[in-house]
Amino acid sequence: MAIADYKQLLGDHGKDTKLNLSSLFNNVDTSGLTTDQFYGTALSLAYSIADEELIAAIEAEAEGKIEDNVKSAAKLAATLMAMNNVYYRFLHLSSDKQFTKLPAGLRMNAMANPGVEKADFELYSLAVSALNGCGLCIDSHVKTLLQHEVSAQAIQSSIKLAAVLNAAVTARKLS
Repeated sequence: MAIADYKQLLGDHGKDTKLNLSSLFNNVDTSGLTTDQFYGTALSLAYSIADEELIAAIEAEAEGKIEDNVKSAAKLAATLMAMNNVYYRFLHLSSDKQFTKLPAGLRMNAMANPGVEKADFELYSLAVSALNGCGLCIDSHVKTLLQHEVSAQAIQSSIKLAAVLNAAVTARKLS
């Protein structure tokens, strides 16, 4: 199953989402993202959303375009952000700031060596953090990406992927 097949699972209410999926996946070269960044971000989002059909479609699209290390890093980003986004969203949203003074005590050593370029992993993590609604994590990832001179277009493209893939799963589930 590829993205073209996945689009067929969306009902009429998913017409705009189908068009957006086509636009994203047909214009990888103009997204401001490298191939590894695009497919790594898309995979990290699919793994986070945990929709088997979407995972299969994006893995099929990425086949032969990325190495296994990108896929592994995407799984790492999805896993670590599943933990970090909950914890840091709590710190951000809690009106009791005593918790921000406590050590997190959460193991995240793999972030130091994710198996891909630091900027690539930050893009994967940013997109998942946006999907999960963690403002503190979003700010941290954007700051790091800008320090690595990642373009605003690339950052925006990662968030557009998050928005469209999230909408695609919603449209499929409502079909």
